[in-house]
Amino acid sequence: MIDFSRNHFELFGLPERFGIDPGALDRRYRALQSEIHPDRFATSGETERRVALQSSARVNEAYSALKDPVTRAQYLLSLHGVDALAESDSSLPLDFLERQLERREVASDALRARDAPALEALLADVRADYAALEPHLAALLDADSAWSAARMRVRELKFLGKLAADVDAMLGELDS
Repeated sequence: MIDFSRNHFELFGLPERFGIDPGALDRRYRALQSEIHPDRFATSGETERRVALQSSARVNEAYSALKDPVTRAQYLLSLHGVDALAESDSSLPLDFLERQLERREVASDALRARDAPALEALLADVRADYAALEPHLAALLDADSAWSAARMRVRELKFLGKLAADVDAMLGELDS
């Protein structure tokens, strides 16, 4: 079984950093699940079955957290005592917020006009900003250990991810 005292990175045998090898994460996930999957313990005693179920849930939770860049960054910051999404401080740079408000207006207008190409272009633009922000965040977290500065970038990344999901949902509305 797994050691429940280990953090997500340790559990997967990965360095404690934002920049991880997704392939290594996937391979380690499959290997861990093959070792601890509850089906392997179907004929075992109740305690072993329960531990296998808990181990599998823990591995799934850790995998989900490390797979997604936003949750991986949040988790990494939390290991260093920083709450990236503290509700007591939800500020973002004004120019960033203004740009996202403009994008939301463009998205709403495009949805009303049933303009799928405009929504697709907007989605591509938002995803490009998201992709461009990831290496900057990796530098802050991995090279500089700039936890406080990284906190703002995590918030921006989360915002962009939400906007991309919303625009993608709008495109889905046009398909139906």
